[in-house]
Amino acid sequence: MLCKLSLKNIKKSIKDYAIYFFTLILGISIFYVFNALNSQTVMMNVSSSTAELIDLMMTILSSVSVFVSFILGFLIIYASRFLIKRRNKEFGIYLTLGMSKRKISLILFFETLFIGIISLVVGLALGVLLSQAMSLVVANMFEANLTKFAFVFSSSACLKTIIYFSIMYLLVMIFNTISVSKCKLIDLLNGSKKTEKIKLKNPYLCIIIFIISCFVLGKAYYMVTYDFLALQDVEDIIKPIIMGVVSTFFIFWSLSGLILRIAMSIKKFYFKGLNSFTLREFSSKINTTVFSTTIICLMLFVTICLLSACLTMKNSMNANIRKLAPVDADFSILMNMNKNYDDFKGLGFNDSQIQNSHYFVKEMFGLYHFDILSYFKDYVDVNIYSTPDLTFNHTLGSKLEMIRTKFPFLDYDDSEAIMKISDYNKVARLYGNKEYSLSDDEYIIIADFKSMVKVRNIALENGEAINLFGRTLKPKYNSCQDGFIEMSSQHINTGIILVPDNIVGGEYLYENHLIGNYKTTDENKIREIENNINKLSKNELANTYLLPSGNTKLDIKEATIGLSAMVTFIGLYLGIIFLISSAAILGLKELSDSSDNQERFKILRKIGTDEKMINKALFRQIAIFFMLPLILALVHSIFGISFAVKMLEVFGNEQLLPSIIATAIFIVIIYGGYFLITYSCSKNIIKERY
Repeated sequence: MLCKLSLKNIKKSIKDYAIYFFTLILGISIFYVFNALNSQTVMMNVSSSTAELIDLMMTILSSVSVFVSFILGFLIIYASRFLIKRRNKEFGIYLTLGMSKRKISLILFFETLFIGIISLVVGLALGVLLSQAMSLVVANMFEANLTKFAFVFSSSACLKTIIYFSIMYLLVMIFNTISVSKCKLIDLLNGSKKTEKIKLKNPYLCIIIFIISCFVLGKAYYMVTYDFLALQDVEDIIKPIIMGVVSTFFIFWSLSGLILRIAMSIKKFYFKGLNSFTLREFSSKINTTVFSTTIICLMLFVTICLLSACLTMKNSMNANIRKLAPVDADFSILMNMNKNYDDFKGLGFNDSQIQNSHYFVKEMFGLYHFDILSYFKDYVDVNIYSTPDLTFNHTLGSKLEMIRTKFPFLDYDDSEAIMKISDYNKVARLYGNKEYSLSDDEYIIIADFKSMVKVRNIALENGEAINLFGRTLKPKYNSCQDGFIEMSSQHINTGIILVPDNIVGGEYLYENHLIGNYKTTDENKIREIENNINKLSKNELANTYLLPSGNTKLDIKEATIGLSAMVTFIGLYLGIIFLISSAAILGLKELSDSSDNQERFKILRKIGTDEKMINKALFRQIAIFFMLPLILALVHSIFGISFAVKMLEVFGNEQLLPSIIATAIFIVIIYGGYFLITYSCSKNIIKERY
């Protein structure tokens, strides 16, 4: 009989609890999809290095899943509180009719069990379907070819999902049993009749706290954007975070006392339609939910920043492969290490390698009996020079002390990389970049690492000259020019000084580069060439002669694709879960309040208010409640994304706008979807029963 009653209750309440079921099913399906990603790789032809990256990604996702399970577990327990509160009167009637609390607990046990089974089955079915579509996403992310499309079911992901969610449901059952055992009959029967008093806070105190909170928040914004370079350790970063969290709480606290006061002072607005009812209801809610509203706002902020940052990083890294790795290979070798013996000895080079560091790349490969030039169809051989007489601080001139005060963490004693203008133009021509020209008394700084570009531009804008080998050179441009030598997937060039050819000589040679394109375009043959080069490290000559290091397009591509995919999937996983949790908590809170406010809406009907006005008031009330934390989260995100982009500026931010648009789409679909479901369910709850 209890089973029948439980099933009947579920069927009767399915409309009211749509958010609860929707959240459970969505959470289960997402949990399965992200834990089943490794099963999609069965359909793909990937290299061994890519397969290793996929394994690493799955290991990280498994760890993230534990964290996600705690979030979803909290969400399910929070939802169950709403379900019990919604049914206080029903449980009171059961007790009045003589049913024991143990039997009520059994009813809840069976309901939770049935809901768990139904949600698991539906969620897993949806997850399996979504994972088939995810296989196309995975293949696209790793730029792998699908050999054939096949329906894939991950038994391990399914088992993990069942175990994790079974534990969550078990905790809910225990929680429900404890809740029922503490219930008192009088509270159950009269719970819906209790009204909450609106306590009007001192408006002057609220204004003062609001102004102080805004000031502190503005200071935190300044620290993570304009004063970004001063944040050098964890403590420096934590400080603005704490300031932001605390000020967010007090902004909501002060607004809870100001909104109603301000509205009441505008009498034409306050007494128009049901505005007075809507605003008092909203003020009552925000007064009692300042802490939870703060948490939701911060979760939305993290979601927006996380999704925007990870998508920007992924898009920028993939775009960087084409821009920053324009040729097949860049082999380089350090030279004249014996001139600074102690420095290089400490870096792990042995005596023989240091003393024999006078060979160029092609010559060093020749010592290994490997004819590297035979594999190239076109190449350039260029040099980079260095001297202790030209360090970073020498390039800053009269601006040195000002820059050192503002950026004390920079290494001002590092020797600058110097390059002949003709050598740079050879590389630029091969890369398809802009070429430059110089007069005998001019120099140019080439850089693409934005933070260092800003620092160097302070000196260049002031026309600071440099002294090099007895020659005084003035800057040709008042800013750094975009460019690079070393191939990478990131913007890592902090500065190369281009000078006229007749200034530097071979005694200052620091590094030799051999850059070019292979004769073949077949990826398998290229991999074979590079594998043969890697095998040279096992040659006994490697203890005597330093083997050239290589940056190849193939290695950069595979590493970039793997890292960007890993970041994207982890970011999406956490971002979507945070977004669902935020929206679900708001939705459940609104449904709970709608349940409590049924009597108030009945009174509105009794005094002649039509359904259209009531529904409009309900819509506005829910919209304000959903929008308030989102608006502040969006303001936070403007500065949070700016901070994230600065932290990841080596990857570039050219793809920021598409990422923000994609994030906005996620928010509109998920957050907006929860809003509409909440409104629909709330309207059903307050509907007059005939």
